[in-house]
Amino acid sequence: MAKEIKTIGVLTSGGDAPGMNAAIRAVVRTAIARGLKVKGIKKGYQGLLNEEIVDMEAKDVSDIIQRGGTILGTARCLEFKEAEGQKKGAEICKKHGIDGIVVIGGDGSYRGAQALSRLGINTIGLPGTIDLDIACTEYTIGFDTAVNTAMQAIDKVKDTSSSHERCSIIEVMGRNAGYIALWCGIANGAEDILLPEKYDYNEQNIINNIITNRKHGKTHHIIINAEGIGHSTSMARRIEAATGIETRATILGYMQRGGSPTAKDRYYASIMGAYAVDIMLEGKTNRVVGYQHGEFIDFDIEDALQMEKGINDYQFEVSHLLSI
Repeated sequence: MAKEIKTIGVLTSGGDAPGMNAAIRAVVRTAIARGLKVKGIKKGYQGLLNEEIVDMEAKDVSDIIQRGGTILGTARCLEFKEAEGQKKGAEICKKHGIDGIVVIGGDGSYRGAQALSRLGINTIGLPGTIDLDIACTEYTIGFDTAVNTAMQAIDKVKDTSSSHERCSIIEVMGRNAGYIALWCGIANGAEDILLPEKYDYNEQNIINNIITNRKHGKTHHIIINAEGIGHSTSMARRIEAATGIETRATILGYMQRGGSPTAKDRYYASIMGAYAVDIMLEGKTNRVVGYQHGEFIDFDIEDALQMEKGINDYQFEVSHLLSI
C-alpha cells in the first residue's frame, strides 16, 4: 500500500543552475494545490542535517521564476555520503513530519535521495545541472541558459580576436562532459572544439590547423576548450610559441551558472517540478524525472545512475564539417 503523503520537502543540492527557482516554485505551488504542506530545506543536504527547514507558502515563491541561482541555497555535504549522515537525515525528516522530498540536483544528489528512499522517505529527483551529463534525460535544468550565456560571451571574444588577428582559446564549463563545448563550438562557428570524450591530446593537429587557416586568409582562430580538458593558459603559450600567432586564453567560469533563465529552462523546470509532486502522490519513490522524445518521464534512480551518455558521433562530425 502506497504511503500517504501529507508534507513534502524540497531542496537544491550540488552546483546551482538557472531554472532551479522555477522548479522550486512549481513544486511548492503544485503541492499546495494538491492539498499538501511544503517545507523548504535550505543549503541542500547540509541544511537538512542542520535542520534549516522552513514552512513554505505560495507567496514565498512569488517573483522568483526569473532569478538565477536558488532561493533555498545549496552546498555540498560530505557527511551525507556516509550511512550515519543519511540515517540522521531521515530521522530529521520524520521529526519535522516530512513524508517525501523533491531533490533538485545532479547525479551525486541522486545518491543521497536514493539513501533517503531506502530509509522510508519518498524521494523524487529532478535533473538540475548545467552540464547536461545525466544519461537518462535529453534535458537538464540550467543547460539552455548556460550554453546561451557562454555563446554570447564567445561572440564578444571572437570580435576582439578578429580585430587583433589572434588565436583565442575559450574554456567553458561542463566538468567531464563536453556538451556546452560542442554546442558553443557549433553555435559560435569555432575552428576547433576540444571535448573530453573525443580529444586525442594531439596539439600538433591544432597547430597545423591554425597555420593552414591563416594561409587561407582567416584573421582569427577560435578554439572552444571543455573544462574537463582545461589547462587553457598553458595551451595558449605553447600554441603561440609554435605558430608565432598571438594566442590568448579566456576562462568563462562561473558566469555560466548565473543569470536569468531562458524560457526553455523556466518552462521545462516548471513542468518537471509539478510532475515530481504528482508522481510522488501516486506512491512513487526513488525516481528521477527525465525528458525524452518530447515527453516527461521518470526512471528508477539506480537504473538512471547506471546509464551512460556520450557525445553523438554525427553531431561531432558536423562540428568538423562546419569549421572548414
